[in-house]
Amino acid sequence: MKLPDESSRPLLLKGGCLLDPASGRHENHDLLLAEGRIKARAPDLHAPDARVLDVSGKWVAPGFIDMHVHLREPGGEDAETIATGTRAAAAGGFTAVAAMPNTSPVNDDQSVTRFILAQAARDGVVRVHPIGCVTKGMSGEELTEMGNQVDAGCMAFSDDGKPVASAQVMRRALEYSSVFGVPIIDHCEEPTLAAGAVMNEGIVSTALGLRGMPDEAEEVMVDRNIRLAGLTGGRVHIAHISTRGAIESVRRGKEAGVRVTAEVTPHHLLLTEEAVRDYDTDFRMNPPLRTEEDRAACVAGLVDGTIDAIATDHAPHAHEFKNVEFDAAPNGVIGLESAIPVLMDRLVATGLLTPVRMVEALTAAPARILNLEGQGSLMVESLADITVLDPDCLFTVEARRFRSLSRNTPFNGWRCRGSVIFTIVAGHLVHDGRGDFAG
Repeated sequence: MKLPDESSRPLLLKGGCLLDPASGRHENHDLLLAEGRIKARAPDLHAPDARVLDVSGKWVAPGFIDMHVHLREPGGEDAETIATGTRAAAAGGFTAVAAMPNTSPVNDDQSVTRFILAQAARDGVVRVHPIGCVTKGMSGEELTEMGNQVDAGCMAFSDDGKPVASAQVMRRALEYSSVFGVPIIDHCEEPTLAAGAVMNEGIVSTALGLRGMPDEAEEVMVDRNIRLAGLTGGRVHIAHISTRGAIESVRRGKEAGVRVTAEVTPHHLLLTEEAVRDYDTDFRMNPPLRTEEDRAACVAGLVDGTIDAIATDHAPHAHEFKNVEFDAAPNGVIGLESAIPVLMDRLVATGLLTPVRMVEALTAAPARILNLEGQGSLMVESLADITVLDPDCLFTVEARRFRSLSRNTPFNGWRCRGSVIFTIVAGHLVHDGRGDFAG
């Protein structure tokens, strides 16, 4: 990480309300940060040599972790770079991101992993955790050298936008990855059912004359993966879950003791297929926006813990690629800089999701899934990665002001109550959002 050139003196956060799901302790305590770690946590701390940051009336949480981000580098630097993507992450309250492997070349070799980590050390302002490919070339055929990739720094494996279509290959991947204690993250989509689809299959797709993807395209692969995880004892993580049936499968798998976890995106929590009626390509993503019943099931699954984590699936695209007809546009939307305000406004402020559960889904859960030691907690000697939220500020999502190189957000113009005020990495302030509030 390229941290700001500022004093190496300790940093004292005064007067905040600590939300720490990892420890189960939520209290009005100060935090003293020094040497990249949390050194003290207590009421009314004093440190004469420390810089003081007044966070009275604010929520102080462990640094948020986005476990599903596309940084595009190497190969897609017109849409995003590690430098711009990590600055977008910092602005959004994320102190760490997991970089998905569908770069060019794809991250199926330790040389690419090392390049990503070197670029992050040089240009990044938050922690970057590479995700390696499950199969060589993301071809779905031959497994990568997972041991070498783990040694190089990979925290998990995924073929990302491509499902591991072969059940036999997926079985071997789960067996092999379990040797190293890391999960397989799968984009669950049965390729023949999903072929050519550009949105959810149903009344809206019929009305718009667009080819739709049935829920079953996701659900049969979720079912298969859970069964294979049960067979092998491996760890499977369901990326961007979006349907009621898939959530029910995860719930049953967990009840049966299968090592399955799942994530959900802000757009699947807050939007439905109705948003596609204007043919706006900023609402084209994969999996597609589903029905209101599916959206409500995503919220319920997050609330009850069936869905473990929130991840943005930040997928930047250059304007010229999105500024085309709907069925010609690439899938994907960006989310790093909008996720927290829209979640705080539409779920937390309305009482659908508690602040503690939101924080848990963004901190302790992804840290547990990816085995991120020292992250996701505010306990003493944890890493000094902190996100500070103001639950009362007014914030307007404005794509033109994003740090990301891309602007393909479905939330542009949303006026929200609640946002990120400070982002701190290793005890260094990497984002001060006090000037970003509207109203």
